[in-house]
Amino acid sequence: MSGRIPILLKPAAKDYLWGGNRLNDDFGKNIDVSPLAETWECSTHPDGVSYIANGRYKGQSLREVLSRHPNWLGTHPLQLTDGKPELPILIKLIDAKKDLSVQVHPDDDYAHAHENGSLGKTEMWYVLASKPDATLVYGFNQNMEKDRVKQEIENGSIGRFLNHVPVEKDDLFYIEAGMVHAIGAGVMVAEIQESSNLTYRMYDYDRVDKNGKKRDLHIDKALEVANLSSSTEPRQPMRVLRYKNGCASELLTRCKYFQVERLILNTEIHRDLTDFKTDSNSFHSFLCTEGCGVLFGDGFMLNFFKGDCIFIPAESIALKLHGKAQLLDVSC
Repeated sequence: MSGRIPILLKPAAKDYLWGGNRLNDDFGKNIDVSPLAETWECSTHPDGVSYIANGRYKGQSLREVLSRHPNWLGTHPLQLTDGKPELPILIKLIDAKKDLSVQVHPDDDYAHAHENGSLGKTEMWYVLASKPDATLVYGFNQNMEKDRVKQEIENGSIGRFLNHVPVEKDDLFYIEAGMVHAIGAGVMVAEIQESSNLTYRMYDYDRVDKNGKKRDLHIDKALEVANLSSSTEPRQPMRVLRYKNGCASELLTRCKYFQVERLILNTEIHRDLTDFKTDSNSFHSFLCTEGCGVLFGDGFMLNFFKGDCIFIPAESIALKLHGKAQLLDVSC
């Protein structure tokens, strides 16, 4: 088959101690890992690479396939890292059965200077599910000094100085590098971020892992990059749905690192199916968060289900969507 066609991805899995089982139970991952805390759905990061699950490249890593086809990334300048083509984003599903550590990520300049040229980490969370009393941490509730933060961490009382924000399904949170944050127990999110695995833990509730060992903290580095000013509790942004036959869409986030749209697909009562076409500027990646459907084009058809992630090369073949589903459309 000629042309650039979409590829279904198989994620990397992470068994962090705070994870649960809902990615298997609710998203059909069928991964023999417990707890299943995260799946790295679209990733070329060496700490968790996605693999191809269909077609001529089945069984190969997304990293090696894109290294042979760098034009699939598009022409957006973010596709170039130190002058070489690289996938600039990483897409995850996260199931927080327990609280995540209080943490912060560095920006690009700090990471490049202090972490062997790595990218920093700005990210976005789209909430897929939450228990009724779920919260997350978003910055401090008052201005803080470095020495005060250290003291409160040592005393185990840092939580009194953090913003604890209520969370509901379909909420959206944009977490810039430098923002102190943590996902709370009972929350599931889709995370779109820079392609980085730099996390500086400030506080981890004195928990121990399966070997009885406390996880490392990175307090000094965290305080070098953290915004210690009082943070206003984030408000949900205004979101506007745009409608056409069989599909509605809304822009969730547009920043220098990524763009995320939510597609609400329902072509069950429409004869004309939803068209989708990439341009030369960027790849796209579809993450199905609800329902199921079919993506098809000239001589090509791919069924997708809740939890599936599909990589669509820049200048892909013309495509159509059919089904009843919700998808996050990620591009640069």
